[in-house]
Amino acid sequence: MMDIRVELTKTPKEKPTDHTKLGFGDIFTDHMFLMNYKKGKGWYDPRIVPYGPLQLDPAAMILHYAQEVFEGMKAYCCEDGMIRLFRPQENFKRLNASNSHVCIPPVDEELVLEGLKKLIEIEKDWVPTAENTSLYIRPFIIATDAHLGVRPSNEYLFVIILSPVGAYYKEGLNPVKIYVETNYVRAVRGGLGMCKTSGNYAASLKAQVVANEQNYTQVLWLDGVERKYIEEVGTMNVFFRIGDEIVTPELRGSILPGITRKSTVELLRHWGYNVSERLISIQEVADAAKDGKLIEAFGTGTAAVISPIGHMKWGDVIMDINNGEIGEISQKLYDTITGIQWGKIEDPFGWTVDVCKK
Repeated sequence: MMDIRVELTKTPKEKPTDHTKLGFGDIFTDHMFLMNYKKGKGWYDPRIVPYGPLQLDPAAMILHYAQEVFEGMKAYCCEDGMIRLFRPQENFKRLNASNSHVCIPPVDEELVLEGLKKLIEIEKDWVPTAENTSLYIRPFIIATDAHLGVRPSNEYLFVIILSPVGAYYKEGLNPVKIYVETNYVRAVRGGLGMCKTSGNYAASLKAQVVANEQNYTQVLWLDGVERKYIEEVGTMNVFFRIGDEIVTPELRGSILPGITRKSTVELLRHWGYNVSERLISIQEVADAAKDGKLIEAFGTGTAAVISPIGHMKWGDVIMDINNGEIGEISQKLYDTITGIQWGKIEDPFGWTVDVCKK
């Protein structure tokens, strides 16, 4: 494994003192992890350096052809003072899956995890300690080759930046309002829907603006071919409790395979619930709501963990779910996953990874 070079900042920033007032994604720590790639040389020079602007050629291919991937994960300050990660191996495994789809060379997952742990150890004083706060981690890779012409880049930059954060949604754990999109398409099978890449998010912006204008928090996407089957929410995978079945859309190549989604499915099956990963149409959900069989709905994702859904709008159809209150399963999942993440309850699955003491 390559040695990781460290250069510490000479001008540390002022750290936030009131962790209860942290927003999301606006404050960044003193250092970042970088690593370069060059065709014929491979990945090289892993290093931790002071946080600062990246220097890019105006012809850098990321700026013209959007060859890029990223991840989202968190570090938590636990009750015993240990800083821990939640299933980071799954994130770097997914990063390499995204790399494969957009023709970026794979990274050494052990090396980048070691680099991340070393970066967090250096930045441990930035990890917030207030309830429901964490250190958000953003690894990403961009194409840096200065070339105008559509082909995979010959050069890349791998970066990890860190941000102390509070709740992603202003609603916190209160149920959110979801707008079902029927006009625009985010992804189709055979495309990049299963990748965590910037193009998917650019494709979602127009519908998100339309939803926000109608006072809805997020967009629920339908499949891009028939506009019939539920896929995912803009920042989350989605689950529906219909009768005695808990349903989440199956992974068919147009849905991001979320780490929190995976953990939720595994937890529900561990508890003995009837969990299905299958096609589910928006009409089925609407019919279940009309018949009183839609007991609860919720989203899952790294940023929000569990986000209950209390209201959905599909055209002229309005679905109020569980009287706009958090459901029993949503609460149990949130308490369990965050309990494991913050070290409040036992981790029987080996999901957490120790980094260092605060």
